[in-house]
Amino acid sequence: MKLLPWALCLRGLSRSAAAWKYLVPRSSKGPRERCWASIWTVGTKSDLLSEPCVTARIMRPDDANVAGNVHGGTILKMIEEAGAIISTRHCNSQNGERCVAALARVERTDFLSPMCIGEVAHVSAGITYTSKHSVEVQVNVMSENILTGTKKLTNKATLWYVPLSLKNVDKVLEVPPVVYSRQEQEEEGRKRYEAQKLERMETKWRNGDIVQPVLNPEPNTVSYSQSSLIHLVGPSDCTLHGFVHGGVTMKLMDEVAGIVAARHCKTNIVTASVDAINFHDKIRKGCVITISGRMTFTSNKSMEIEVLVDADPVVDNSQKRYRAASAFFTYVSLSQEGKPLPVPQLVPETEDEKKRFEEGKGRYLQMKAKRQGQVEPQP
Repeated sequence: MKLLPWALCLRGLSRSAAAWKYLVPRSSKGPRERCWASIWTVGTKSDLLSEPCVTARIMRPDDANVAGNVHGGTILKMIEEAGAIISTRHCNSQNGERCVAALARVERTDFLSPMCIGEVAHVSAGITYTSKHSVEVQVNVMSENILTGTKKLTNKATLWYVPLSLKNVDKVLEVPPVVYSRQEQEEEGRKRYEAQKLERMETKWRNGDIVQPVLNPEPNTVSYSQSSLIHLVGPSDCTLHGFVHGGVTMKLMDEVAGIVAARHCKTNIVTASVDAINFHDKIRKGCVITISGRMTFTSNKSMEIEVLVDADPVVDNSQKRYRAASAFFTYVSLSQEGKPLPVPQLVPETEDEKKRFEEGKGRYLQMKAKRQGQVEPQP
């Protein structure tokens, strides 16, 4: 019997994932019970304020890179879709003006384990907090090897949505309130809401510059690997109400960041994490968007890439080009066996590049200290 190309890749799932630690152990339960037990291992039902929205689909060759690892942008798009479903459903749960939930921000997302062709992605989303005009959604992603039944956690993300009126997408509606099982849930959620609101506003004004091309750049410099993608927003990119899905934008951002990382390393690269993605303004159908990426910092085994999204409403002369979204992506370089490789050190040239390098170093050290603080002490 002739095997399909993606089926051949299933044989290599165990080998390609061997370099990564499985986070969720197998149990003696049946396949369906094991799946749900794994999902709630990383986010207990009591932490969520609504019944979860769960989606699943198999990963195919067009979802992955040449090494068989699923693109980070594909996973980000699935995360956003689940979040949009549950937040839109909640915002329309009471009588009143109908609305659609639009993505405003994605908190830091870590790619804990690679997902490969032939695996099934299980995406579970639940509401954890609501303010007057926004919804916080927690999303967990599990991958399942359908040959062995092995499941592992790949992503855990927090997203913020705002409800936009169907009659006027520039009008933000009020969010139906939720009932908290304990007062601490609401207080903790309010703190997270205030923190992300402040950071989103600061980021909007900090990222005002643009990426300019440089002729004949030297290897390992910022100019050598920087890349841009120009995309005309069509109907397939948008909601029924004419603005771009947040997941579509994130997928394009990850593609550009991946090109920058590959140009710098000349090896197989994978997304390791994404710092907060801020959506500063909606992107409407017919806009031309420019997604630009540039290297900001490198450590021994990782590289940080800043990605900026600018929208140009070419069919509307009354509006000028504007910054629509921004984020920092972190990538790692891998060998053919899936083991981490050293990253060529970035050579900043201008004063702005040196400043961004130091800022990136600060973020790297801060996150490294946070991870070390979360490691449980050995008995």
